[in-house]
Amino acid sequence: MNSKKYLLIYIVLLINFTVLAQYGQQKKADNLFNKFSFVNASEVYKNLINENFNTDYAVRQLADCYAYMRNPDSAAVYYKKVVEQNNVPIEYYYKYAQALRGIKDYKESRIWLKKFKDAGGIIDDSKFLKDADFITSIFNAKQQYFLEDVKFNSKYSDFGAYDHEGNTYFTSARDEGVSTKHIYGWNKEPFLDIYAKTKNNNDSIVNHKSKLKGDVNSVYHDGPLTITNDGKTMYFSRNNYDKNGLAKDKSGISNLKIYKATLNNGQWTNIKELSFNSDEYSTGHPSLNNDNTKLYFASDMPGGFGSSDIYFVDINSDGTFGSPKNLGSIVNTNKNEVFPFINNENILFFSSNGHQGLGLLDVFATTINKNNDIVSLINLGVPVNSNKDDFSFFMSPDGISGYFASNREGGVGSDDIYAYNRILPLKVEGIIRDAINNKPVENATITLFDQNNTQIAYVQTDENGHYEINIDRDADYKIVSSQVKYVDESKTISSKNIAKTVTSIETDFTLNPVQDVKILAELKTIYFDFEKNNIRQDASIELDKIVNMMQNDYPTMVIRIESHTDYRGTTVFNDWLSQSRAKSTYEYIISKGVDASRITKYEGFGERKLINGCDGSIICEEKDHQLNRRTEFIIIKME
Repeated sequence: MNSKKYLLIYIVLLINFTVLAQYGQQKKADNLFNKFSFVNASEVYKNLINENFNTDYAVRQLADCYAYMRNPDSAAVYYKKVVEQNNVPIEYYYKYAQALRGIKDYKESRIWLKKFKDAGGIIDDSKFLKDADFITSIFNAKQQYFLEDVKFNSKYSDFGAYDHEGNTYFTSARDEGVSTKHIYGWNKEPFLDIYAKTKNNNDSIVNHKSKLKGDVNSVYHDGPLTITNDGKTMYFSRNNYDKNGLAKDKSGISNLKIYKATLNNGQWTNIKELSFNSDEYSTGHPSLNNDNTKLYFASDMPGGFGSSDIYFVDINSDGTFGSPKNLGSIVNTNKNEVFPFINNENILFFSSNGHQGLGLLDVFATTINKNNDIVSLINLGVPVNSNKDDFSFFMSPDGISGYFASNREGGVGSDDIYAYNRILPLKVEGIIRDAINNKPVENATITLFDQNNTQIAYVQTDENGHYEINIDRDADYKIVSSQVKYVDESKTISSKNIAKTVTSIETDFTLNPVQDVKILAELKTIYFDFEKNNIRQDASIELDKIVNMMQNDYPTMVIRIESHTDYRGTTVFNDWLSQSRAKSTYEYIISKGVDASRITKYEGFGERKLINGCDGSIICEEKDHQLNRRTEFIIIKME
């Protein structure tokens, strides 16, 4: 293989890897963004912008990242670019206005708020708009989460839903079969226990048989919980009690403590109290970070900011615990911060009635900087939050689904579990196939254009002919499918008026092969030696490509063979020689199993179709004459 061919293959592979890497980067950035890992997401979006891949989308996402990272200066810069985009969703007018408020450009902010209203936007005159912190206003410019029914709620309290390894664990007071002495006096409901069900089985039949197996559930309150990555250790809340019943502090209150249990033969046993518990204050609502080196919890221990604060302890390699550390004043207030949850990007979510919210307890997300310091909070807004208590938030590893609990109106019990989904990215995807043989077309380029015919992104099909590209909702696009062996094909698609539950628009292509054997079989020119008609070894390699193509790729293809000579020699001799070369080529191909009827003619043209000026009028080198001693293949039919 010569160096030029090596270089060509390298360039093609580099382009393919780059295109695949770019789309992979976008998916990675979106995944980080959905899990509130805005610092890491912003770096990937900047790379996509630098590589000019789906730039408009990346700029919008980057602007949001800067807003959520409490950087209104950079957010305003990028939102300004966003509002200059064609057909941009109008909520970005609102977001830009809020970012301008963040940098105290109130005059310009009012201009963009007016543009938002003139475009049909509705401004909710809530306390969020009066908040000097623009982050929550921007996050809630459009609804981020949508609710789904949870059928396993009961008429009693249900909360703390948590998925792990195919099971959904939750805390519930549904055990009606207990005796009245085990009824919780505060709300006249049975004490809480931990239940488990198969995650995908969303029916309502969850009873005492679904209680967690082992020794976790007691005669008092148990739950909520968190489980280590290996599935072998559980941390859970429980009332402080001993053999004499509930243990109480000096004020006569029975506090919560955190315990751990070990999974043995399918049962949770070996219950142990954690070292930082106390009879004099509560520790509860445990949550592990992504590598299980820290345990977060809520506590009213002395020295905090309010009634209940969020703390964490380090989990040492030997299983011991460090000293509790308060998360500080950005998270904690002079009221209640409870139910911490850490997602797999180590982002903290919690509930609070001390931060500005919609009602009583609201769910908040933290945002961090490059040093992993918590710098700000985002109220998750409706429908996660309501005018009642909203708590025990959980996010699945995908960042787009999970649970929370609420005592809002319309539930079936005192507290109910709600499932949520974030609107999934919409993508166009499909299979590219050969119109003749229906085989998938690998390494086809799929290019996406907006309605102004501006290129947005492009990807390559995989070995199965599959492609996918993320697109915006409520927009029109043109898609062009191209590959060197095929005629380009374009289609238009629209993502307007598509339900939020739809995540994919299927758009397949069937490409017609080009009518060129050399391109289809990836042939190099078939040459002959001077005054010879025998098939050279290098020529046989190329002819085998034709045989393979005619037998396996296009079994209905019919061709014609044409052979040529250089100008040297007499016309009669050259006609004879070229005809001999055509016949040699024909006989080679049919000897390999191609039906003779599929070659309509083999013909020699002598020196009459030279492809360069080497006709004796100029001095030519042997390599130039060699170019004229060739055999070519003409497609007659391909169905």
